Amino acid sequence: QVQLVESGGGFVQPGGSLRLSCAATGRIDRIWAMAWYRQVPGKRRDLVATVPDGHQPTYAASVKGRFTISRDNIKGTVTLQMNSLKPEDTGIYYCNAAGLDFENWGQGTQVTVSS
Repeated sequence: QVQLVESGGGFVQPGGSLRLSCAATGRIDRIWAMAWYRQVPGKRRDLVATVPDGHQPTYAASVKGRFTISRDNIKGTVTLQMNSLKPEDTGIYYCNAAGLDFENWGQGTQVTVSS
């Protein structure tokens, strides 16, 4: 089990950038994949980007080319660089860490893209 704390959300105008960070504590050696999800009110939590051990990152089609996920396995951190933000990127972003027998979530951080 790990504990996750996100930071970096906020308000930005369309076309702007934000960087989300997530720090894991606990048994970070047991993490296989880390990811970011987004949820808007009344909708399910959708995968934005993920980076499993030994694999290339994968992205939702809607963010490909604009968002970049990066992970530091030793530090247990994952970041999401979000560029060219659009109003439809608005939502609560959750950090996720998964291992063979667990899946943990952060508390979420709000991202609002609006003019």
